Amino acid sequence: MLQELLTPVRRALLVVLLGALLATGAPSASADDPDDPVRLVIATAGLSWEDIDPETTPHLQCLADRSGAGAMNTTSTTVVSTKRQGVETLRSGYRGLAEEAPRSSGIPTPAKDQWEQLGVPVTTIDLADSADAEAAQEISAAVEAGDIVEVTVPSLPERGDPGRTEALTALDESVGATLEALGGCESAELPRTLLVSVAATDPEDPETIERTGAVASRTVGLQVALDTAFPGQALTSGATKQNGVVVLTDVVATILASHDVSPDGLIPGQPFRGTDHDAPQQLALDRSLAAAKVDAATVPALGSWFVLGVIGIVILLVPPLARRPRLAAVGRVLAAVAPLALAVGMYASLVPWWRAEHPTLALTGVVWAGCALLSVLVLAGPWRRHRLGPVGVSSALVALLLLAESATGSRFQLASPLGAQPISGGRFYGLSNHLFGMVLAAALMALLCLFTVMGTPRARVLWTVAVGALVAIVCVAPSMGADFGSMLATIPTFGLLALLVSGIRPRLWHVLALGAAGAVTVLAVSFLDWLRPAEDRTHLGRFIDELLSGELLSVIIRKLAQNIAMTTGYPALAVVMVLAALASAAILMPGRIRWRRLAALDLEHPASYWVRVALVVGAWVGYAVNDTGPVLIASMFGIWLCLLPATLPAPQEAEPPDASS
Repeated sequence: MLQELLTPVRRALLVVLLGALLATGAPSASADDPDDPVRLVIATAGLSWEDIDPETTPHLQCLADRSGAGAMNTTSTTVVSTKRQGVETLRSGYRGLAEEAPRSSGIPTPAKDQWEQLGVPVTTIDLADSADAEAAQEISAAVEAGDIVEVTVPSLPERGDPGRTEALTALDESVGATLEALGGCESAELPRTLLVSVAATDPEDPETIERTGAVASRTVGLQVALDTAFPGQALTSGATKQNGVVVLTDVVATILASHDVSPDGLIPGQPFRGTDHDAPQQLALDRSLAAAKVDAATVPALGSWFVLGVIGIVILLVPPLARRPRLAAVGRVLAAVAPLALAVGMYASLVPWWRAEHPTLALTGVVWAGCALLSVLVLAGPWRRHRLGPVGVSSALVALLLLAESATGSRFQLASPLGAQPISGGRFYGLSNHLFGMVLAAALMALLCLFTVMGTPRARVLWTVAVGALVAIVCVAPSMGADFGSMLATIPTFGLLALLVSGIRPRLWHVLALGAAGAVTVLAVSFLDWLRPAEDRTHLGRFIDELLSGELLSVIIRKLAQNIAMTTGYPALAVVMVLAALASAAILMPGRIRWRRLAALDLEHPASYWVRVALVVGAWVGYAVNDTGPVLIASMFGIWLCLLPATLPAPQEAEPPDASS
């Protein structure tokens, strides 16, 4: 029996590795590297794409028309980023301030000025107050001498400030004066110029708002980034792999690469690249608007649909209600369709809801329309005749749709409630930890429902291996999920489940072998990703860079510190973790806590218990190997909290056969 089990498992591991390796070579869309070195960098703060207009900011509009356009993330090590942090980042390539950053952030202290690697003089000019003729002459002379020139122009106050209009005019005039000193915006002799808004705020007393948090900061909004080397194109970079979105840390990498200079040590950013787009400025504006509005719209849009699930859960868990067959059937339907909002939310950007006059209502309409469409599929097929049929189909849809989004290049995440948000600056592509948690939980629930109609252990093993291989390939492939930690949890989870449903009692060596298989697979894929050019690498390949540079220990400490900080820094997450620990124990010992309906489910379908064992193992292994483990735990148990009640027998059927004796 063991040999029969190991054969499909070996094949699955081979499929996972080959599939991930083939996906490693997928090319990323990019333009050829420009030949011109960066000679002029214009820095400001508070400038968003909503501010640029042909009438009010003609000079900025002119520069945008002849440049590549991108919406730029400017997060830092504090909850709110400030201009002084952005200015340091502009030189160091790290999210400053280095002296104020937590030691677990991985930022070198003291900050290194990467511009010193350029080998050419750097002229710094401050036009924050006004642009005068002497400054213009200095800019012109420095550029003619071959210097790289850094010009600081006025910043903008927050929206709603009465002085914002005047400040925007001053900013535009300063940019115009800078460009005029070099022949004008439309001059063919204008050197390669970057204009970047290095932060969303520039307070008079930055120390008052610079405070650290348990997670990466959220800026007031995405900022403007322009690069004249890519006229008429959308900016992107290897750090974001998303058209129209770049990161402030990419600016240093762009400057160094344009001068054919390597950085001093590892830096997180990647050079700007250009991608063809019909309306790059509109794309940058869309990215900015969606990022600014998605948080406020998410809770009403998704929550209004989740209310149906709450109603269903109440019906199914309150015995007097659950004993009424028709009402219980309604409860199972409501609980089964509730998680569909997760999948629909991922694809919400198919409709530009952020352009609507009332974006929250627009996003809510998109979610409800998509969920209604999927609900028809869940409830209309022949599986509706089986108690667990709709639950299984709903779970499978959630897992497959989330995996499909990552497998096709993460093209819909940035304007969707559940995607990677560019305003937070965590990651911009692939499977984030909360998405992986949803996929793992939904896939296991789908298997539980499937096992109720699978008659043989061999069939259950084959389905477990097939589903596990699919999840693993999408999770680890650099052109898909590109998630290091998920592989360390996926193979042990599905491998353990395959052992359990086969009837083999897991031994210590089984567990160690599954853990080693996950580690070897992800390291092999990471190494092949590392062999690609630096700008094409993902988190996987950059892990090898950190490993080779001797930073492995600091990376582990940093991730553990963030995990602990999230758990202790947010009371709500701490409560979730406690509840998840209690739930883990409860679903594994229904008999001891007298949860008779769950015990009855195990009597009816014994494989359901083994699926729950795999769920608990996968959840806590995932928590341990990821830097935002609490979010992964919350997403996994949230899905099961909704769907598990729909799988339980009715209360009157829950008594064990010998209950009367």
